[in-house]
Amino acid sequence: MSDLLSSLNPPQQEAVRTVSGPLLVLAGAGTGKTRVITHRMAYLIRQGVPPAGILALTFTNKAAREMKERFIKLAADRDPKTLRALFAGTFHSFCVRVLREHIERLDYSKNFTIYDEADQTALMKQVIHQLAGANHAVDANKVKFLIGLAKNKGYEPTAADGHELTPRIFRRYQDELKLRNAVDFDDLLLLTVRLLKEHPAVREQLRARYRYLLVDEYQDTNQIQFELVRLLVSGERNVCVVGDDDQSIYSWRGAESAHILEFENYFPGAKVVRLEQNYRCTPNILKAANSVIKNNARRHAKSLWAAGADGEKIRLVNAAGEQQEAAWVIADILRRRRVENLRWESFAVLYRANHLSRAFEHELRQARVPYRIVGGLGFYERREVKDVVAYLQVIMNPADDISLLRVINQPARGVGKVTLEELMRAARAARHSVWDEIQLQRQRGGGRAQAGLEKFSTLVHRYHLRFRQETAWSSIMKELFDDIGYFEELRRTSKDGNEAANRCENVQEFVSSLAAFEQQREGTLQDFVDNLRLEQKENKDEEQDGFGVTLMTLHAAKGLEFQRVFLVGVEEGILPHDRSKQEGNLEEERRLFYVGITRAIKGLALSYCDRRRRYGREESCRPSNFLTELPPDVLEPISTDSVLTVASPEQTLDRFSALKARLAGKG
Repeated sequence: MSDLLSSLNPPQQEAVRTVSGPLLVLAGAGTGKTRVITHRMAYLIRQGVPPAGILALTFTNKAAREMKERFIKLAADRDPKTLRALFAGTFHSFCVRVLREHIERLDYSKNFTIYDEADQTALMKQVIHQLAGANHAVDANKVKFLIGLAKNKGYEPTAADGHELTPRIFRRYQDELKLRNAVDFDDLLLLTVRLLKEHPAVREQLRARYRYLLVDEYQDTNQIQFELVRLLVSGERNVCVVGDDDQSIYSWRGAESAHILEFENYFPGAKVVRLEQNYRCTPNILKAANSVIKNNARRHAKSLWAAGADGEKIRLVNAAGEQQEAAWVIADILRRRRVENLRWESFAVLYRANHLSRAFEHELRQARVPYRIVGGLGFYERREVKDVVAYLQVIMNPADDISLLRVINQPARGVGKVTLEELMRAARAARHSVWDEIQLQRQRGGGRAQAGLEKFSTLVHRYHLRFRQETAWSSIMKELFDDIGYFEELRRTSKDGNEAANRCENVQEFVSSLAAFEQQREGTLQDFVDNLRLEQKENKDEEQDGFGVTLMTLHAAKGLEFQRVFLVGVEEGILPHDRSKQEGNLEEERRLFYVGITRAIKGLALSYCDRRRRYGREESCRPSNFLTELPPDVLEPISTDSVLTVASPEQTLDRFSALKARLAGKG
């Protein structure tokens, strides 16, 4: 046992050894929280807990994969098949598993479809059109967001949450989902909570199955996730949550920092372990981070520290405007890369708002520096890949109207817009799916689109049978594409040969991923599609693979680290953001600043401009008040005229005093 714990520091060991009762692990940035979670799993196994009795929940597929891979290495002396019985995954993937087993108790079929964001928007537009007419002014995306936020907070939306039609839109939208035997991502959580509340037998079954519950990034839980955790905790109360209230930055999507701040109230007698030794940043960077975050009133007291030399000072850069700011950053990247022999991926430019990337993209292109913007169009968001997924979904669940309407005339089969509108009207009137309406019309015969509907229906029936009876799914998919002439359609609808080749390669890559899944025999075809849906959503919050300097928002940077970080646009109105100040979320903005500071391993630069162009005109800017919360002795004021200028200690204090006076309106 000692060999398992020997690499851990004393607080980490304490967190691993505390296996009974509720435990709150306050894991500051870079303090090794994943190490604690994975070692705790391995420790439980060595204590005789079966892997199938451990449930570990997190927020991204990437985190879940890393967690399970590390755990399996730590428990390499055990049977790999047994170890794989441990569930480590996202809240959404866990809920999919539960619902696939028990959703019939809620009057759904087990082959339900999971609607992605595009599917949700399409259905929402249909519902709004039905209720508000063709000339409405209701924003479907806004209503969808507000309804999702209400779901995550556990209540039914009201007119106060958006348009006066919002309550009716919500109810009709949910009815239409149910009619299609479909759920959206928010429903995965909501329905699971409802299932556990309304069916005690299922709740007790899950509690008996998962005696040990671990929750990663607990500060990011919303109300429904919090309720799910409480419902899953058995009478033994073996729940361990790991998180950092100082990194709670997602209130805008429903996360509630109160869950971690008040953990001891929800679970009386809970033990609290603080992880404060940081293994990422230099002492100077941590001194700055601690100095900033201590200004938040509502937080668990902790102070990060690191062994070793203080490291270089934090450069505080004052630029005349955004172009000068960007030019200085890119020039410094070029010099640091040459002198320190760093890879492009060692550098990150972080900003509060996406629009700030423009000047940096321009300068990077001018300097011929490769870069990547995290959060671009993902693989499963590409049009041709969405077509392929929709075909698979229709073949498995023909009642999925959104997927059916996407591919019924793709490639063209003579089923036009008028025919589709007639089918949808008739289906709504009869309160059944479009697929059911197609079958009725096939029986009646006639109609200009009859041949196309017949062709599509026959295709779905044939491949539905093949996918059920055969196991070579990737080969069947290839035959399907040949059958419908899909590659020819891609070439016909692409603007040039390069685009056609890229789109065809994307489809081929999809088939390759299906073949890999098929070869590994990791589950059913429905499991494969479920994984795609979940990854499509969750990858938006994860680091994307790529080459070059990283440009990303502070929200997207959480959980990542870089050798050198440039945190730009540190100005009033940007960081903290005007909207957040108006809404009273200044403490969350400070946490966001803290997250940005603690992404840096070796070097950190903070920059602000005197003037910035907004809406086509230049406006004066004020440095962020957060800058005055930094200790002067760790700062090095820099002029954008040179990347080599180093201020003396006296100059540093003078410039910092001038900055404070300026913020106070005296300079």
